[in-house]
Amino acid sequence: MIPKKVLSHLEKHEVPHEVVTHKPVYTTFDLASTLKEKLNKIGKTLLVKAGGKRYVIIVLPAHLQVNLNKLKKILKVNQVILASEKEMQKLLKIKPGALLPFGSLHKLETFIDKGLLKVKDVLIGAGSFTESLRMKSKDLSLIEDATVADFGQAAKKVAKKIVKKAKKVVKSAISNKKAAKKVVKKSR
Repeated sequence: MIPKKVLSHLEKHEVPHEVVTHKPVYTTFDLASTLKEKLNKIGKTLLVKAGGKRYVIIVLPAHLQVNLNKLKKILKVNQVILASEKEMQKLLKIKPGALLPFGSLHKLETFIDKGLLKVKDVLIGAGSFTESLRMKSKDLSLIEDATVADFGQAAKKVAKKIVKKAKKVVKSAISNKKAAKKVVKKSR
């Protein structure tokens, strides 16, 4: 069931919403499959540790991955990492996978990727594995007084960057091997 504090929060701010009941799901991908929804219409919520001491909630469309370098610049810190499940449990007193996009309920800042505002309605976690919330993405941004920024990136871009770096490493290794062979020949 959805925690009462979530429903009270929405009622307090007079936010229209729909409670969507479904089979137990633990990831946004499972939620999309179960409800036959597109991933870009589902908000993925993550807890991020910024600069070593500061925690923030970020929400982005489920089809995107967080670009930690962009987020680092937005948060103006030198280090950004995803918080561990252990940190999440200790800090927020929640089960892994039950993170809410309502940072204000935990006295944390909320950052929303601008891609999430491209869809009118969004499905978001509600602190339950069997119920989610459908609401207007703009309402989520407003009630959380969220900072809207561009920190999401397509998984394809991530894969391309990895391949590009791998090619550089291989090229460098080949170059170093050739240089080593030349040194060995000269020393003979």
